[in-house]
Amino acid sequence: MSVRVIVLALLLFSFTLNGQESGQALQWPPVSAETKPWTRWWWPGSIFTEKDMTAALEKYKKAGLGGMELTVLYGVRGQEEKFVNFLSPAWLDNFSYILKECGRLDLGLDLANASSWPFGGPWVTNEDAAKYVTYKTYELTAGESLEEKIEFIQEPFIRWSGTFRTDIKNITDPVYKNSNLQELSIDQIRFEKTVPLHELIAYSTGGKTLNLTGNVDRSGKLNWVAPEGRWTLYAVFQGWHGKMVERAGPGGEGYVIDHFSGNAIKNYLNRFDEAFRGRDLSNLRGYFNDSYEVDDARGQSCWTPGIFTEFMEKRGYDLREQLPALFQKDNPEKNARILSDYRQTISDLVLEKFTRGWTSWANQQGKVTRNQSHGSPANILDLYAASDIPETEGTDIFRTKFATSAANVSGKKLASAEASTWLGEHFSSTLYDVKQNVDQYFVGGVNQIVYHGTCFSPESEPWPGFQFYAAVEFSPANSFWPDFQILNSYVTRVQSFMQNARPDNDILLYFPIFDRYADYNGNLLEHFDAISPRFKGSHFKNAAETMNREGYAFDYISDAQISGIFVDGSQLYTGSVPYQTLILPNCRYIPVGTFNKIVNLADKGSTIIFYGEMPGDVAGWKDLEDNREMLVFLKEQLNFIPFGKDSISEAKFGKGRILMGENLGALLRTAGVRREKMTETGISFSRRKVYDGNYYFILNSSDKPFSGWISLASKSRSAAIFDPMTGSAGIAKAKFSSGTTDVYLRLNPGQSLIIQTCIKRLYGSPVRYYDPSGEPSDLKGKWEISFTEGGPVLPKNQEVTELKSWTQFNDDDFRNFSGTAEYRIRFARPPGKADAWQLNLGKVCESARIFLNGNEISKLIEPGYQTVIEKSMLLPDNSLVIKVTNLSANRVAWLDRNNVHWKKFYNTNFPSRLPQNRKNGLFDASAWAPRESGLIGPVTITPVNKLKR
Repeated sequence: MSVRVIVLALLLFSFTLNGQESGQALQWPPVSAETKPWTRWWWPGSIFTEKDMTAALEKYKKAGLGGMELTVLYGVRGQEEKFVNFLSPAWLDNFSYILKECGRLDLGLDLANASSWPFGGPWVTNEDAAKYVTYKTYELTAGESLEEKIEFIQEPFIRWSGTFRTDIKNITDPVYKNSNLQELSIDQIRFEKTVPLHELIAYSTGGKTLNLTGNVDRSGKLNWVAPEGRWTLYAVFQGWHGKMVERAGPGGEGYVIDHFSGNAIKNYLNRFDEAFRGRDLSNLRGYFNDSYEVDDARGQSCWTPGIFTEFMEKRGYDLREQLPALFQKDNPEKNARILSDYRQTISDLVLEKFTRGWTSWANQQGKVTRNQSHGSPANILDLYAASDIPETEGTDIFRTKFATSAANVSGKKLASAEASTWLGEHFSSTLYDVKQNVDQYFVGGVNQIVYHGTCFSPESEPWPGFQFYAAVEFSPANSFWPDFQILNSYVTRVQSFMQNARPDNDILLYFPIFDRYADYNGNLLEHFDAISPRFKGSHFKNAAETMNREGYAFDYISDAQISGIFVDGSQLYTGSVPYQTLILPNCRYIPVGTFNKIVNLADKGSTIIFYGEMPGDVAGWKDLEDNREMLVFLKEQLNFIPFGKDSISEAKFGKGRILMGENLGALLRTAGVRREKMTETGISFSRRKVYDGNYYFILNSSDKPFSGWISLASKSRSAAIFDPMTGSAGIAKAKFSSGTTDVYLRLNPGQSLIIQTCIKRLYGSPVRYYDPSGEPSDLKGKWEISFTEGGPVLPKNQEVTELKSWTQFNDDDFRNFSGTAEYRIRFARPPGKADAWQLNLGKVCESARIFLNGNEISKLIEPGYQTVIEKSMLLPDNSLVIKVTNLSANRVAWLDRNNVHWKKFYNTNFPSRLPQNRKNGLFDASAWAPRESGLIGPVTITPVNKLKR
């Protein structure tokens, strides 16, 4: 990288304020186990010894992790005698030991409420297992009887997770009675059998409806003669969905629960109550749900036995009278409305029965729930809000914001993320790759990172030990482990700010879920995750993308959450969090109660934005005409008048106003909403509020360096810059006006900073920037290279005068090696006068620690690999040591080339991320060429001078 690229040096300076103007000294927020990153901690087969467990936990602590989420996983072949069944007395004894050790080490711990995911296990009976609905129709006319048996035979089906295969006839029904479930590794199974008839309803062409369920005998014979007219009979059958717990460990295999049934979740959690009775769980923070993920299978789980009763209570009419519309056989409008009501009812059940039931159970123990709601057939905003810690995953910021929005709107302190899942191919992700992934979560509002993940492995296990298949391997076996602490310190510093401030977003964007509820997609249910493809071209999707691009800070909001908003002055409040406006994106359907609430908010003084047109119609079927009349009445109260030159209309209503138009930018400007203009330069941000100012997480998301002024939409008197990668901080060069703070800064591509703005005076040393005052010169001489840690063997020491990848040295030991090498050189103090010198390492594969004259001066994982050396640090003769660590890729390729058997796991053994790395169905690196490794350079040193303020 050119020496003309920005160099930023920040020094932390603290002192007493005696005799000075009132203010505060610059300081980092306090650090706790919760501000540190956590990791998903897989426990294969629940294999356990106290010695191994303590050794692992101490390594996690030393690496800078703050806690783990324990998830029991499938076992390891050849170690079956060491397996411990999930929730057995022996397992609970081991779990108690872990809790005790976590308390000793100040490590947090969450427990997945299943052996992997979703909730399920061997104690889940057919009655409580996930179900589906299917139907048959029969036609009769007056005087006819049905000769055909009323019957539905479920077709046999099995989907495997592992490599084992057998005929389904060899498997016992119910599946949890089989003793070899680890070997079977079943993802989903449906046995061939007759499924129960739930209801038989007859519909006449004249509009009559008859319930004939009681007329069907045990053999399936219908004892009924059709009266006058033509009749269509709908037979509704309740089938067993057959979804199994994915990647379950010993004692955790079994059916997934019916998430729509209160009895199912109650019976499921009773097993934990029985297991934990009398146990000390004081060091357990809470429980975890690893997403819904029931319907990543054949067919949907779309039914529960009590659905008709629940539907009647929640929607106010009998669904049994509307089966043709439910199954899309009536007129299109009625089909859409009945379907919408059905989907809304299922959403209500997931919220009330499962999410709130589970959270209430945990809270009664003094524990929290961490919940991945995505993938549910429900309004995930409400599910996230009903959880104590909403958790997201994936890389799409608009997906991330569903979890963080719910946390913000409902007043949750934490919003977490399952980070770095399937980030790249196995053993090929760098720490910088992880940082880039983590930074996107921070921009999306996440403030607790949970890596995916760390697999427990006994110390005696040959390298690379136990592994999980879909992860960046954050385990001590990974060659980057010695430098993992660099990344963890970075994450900790960012989270120490973001966990100790409240949200500061200005806009609430209505999530028009009823448009999706009413839109038939070929299935009875739709599942919600991000902004689904079915929102393509919608005002909702466009609003989110436009605001993110243009620098407007926003959160999504649901109908239920809107009902809780109140107005103070012109501000909208969801609890204690204020917002400036609410945007209703052009939608077809809306509950009349939601629209009435929105109009009421305007009446009390708020500014509401209709982006596009007003909603076209009310949602649902019940009281349709009355609700339509109410919607028309409310809309007629709004007298829109053209406003300004941007084709905006305004309706003044009560103490507030409603703006309407197609130009979202003009609407937001007219509403006076703040905008962060830094996004125009490729800088992304997340903003949070403290009592005396703001915290900004900012990230250079572009591929170009930035040098200049950015304007923050934050009124302040002082500003500071914190570098979470280095731990340094300083007072910013800044300009202040009535409503903004302009800050001068420099950012390399991918670099991130924390900016604090404060209405008080901040005291400390200023941020120092340096510019080149001369040409770079190569650091020449003899480099001594020694290999200190790694394998499969430590290569011989080397001496070179020209740096290159160590894989180019003439020995296979170098090409196969993954680990750390030390590069040593001596150099004289550079001639000439300068305030400091910039040391640039050139190309590094992949992380580096720099020691000058015996003192560690820099830890580098980001491209650029440069640091500033103050002139006071240089001696006439200097010793420079650079410790460089590469990835595990070369070593694992050596294993596969030599047919070393390390992929030995039950269930999903070890699949590849990319098809070109697959052999015999498993990940295989034998064809990999050696990856460049080590200090490649050129290493240069450049005189630099301070930029004058």
